[in-house]
Amino acid sequence: MPRPGAPGRGRLSYGGALALALFRRHAALPATLTLASAYAGWAGSLPAEVPAQRLRRAMGLADLPPAEFVGTLLPTMFSEATPPESVDAFGASMLGFHPVGFRAMARASAENLRDALPDVTVPTLLVYGDQDVRPLSVAEVLHRSIPGSTLAVLPDAGHVCNLEASEAFNQTVRSFLDNQPRER
Repeated sequence: MPRPGAPGRGRLSYGGALALALFRRHAALPATLTLASAYAGWAGSLPAEVPAQRLRRAMGLADLPPAEFVGTLLPTMFSEATPPESVDAFGASMLGFHPVGFRAMARASAENLRDALPDVTVPTLLVYGDQDVRPLSVAEVLHRSIPGSTLAVLPDAGHVCNLEASEAFNQTVRSFLDNQPRER
């Protein structure tokens, strides 16, 4: 974990909820936040009936054989323009998901972290792909709710925008970080 004044933390999707939970508990730790394809937890970002549905679905997915698990989730991760070898490589990494870990991740994802958003006092970058099948309205709510946040929407990228549009993603993050005050 970073010490106060240390570089910020960047997290993708579920990791964004983890970063917000960390900030809620230890606001002095990060100097910045970069949240990519993130939620303020499903309960903090989606209509009231959706988090329980997603949690039930995730618990069911955790019981699938690995190939079926990957086959179900992988199509929702990338835009159609993503090279097949990138999708396949990501899918191969998903084969290593352990059901216990996926269930824990799903339960944590279902939390409501919306109350933490107005309290985020560090510079915050929100990065999303414009082709993500998850709603961009989540990005807009986080942007409105986190004071002074910066929202970047990457064209032709889906949920895993850091892999699909890696150059644009890296440039966006670098530019954001380069524009933050340096600790001396």
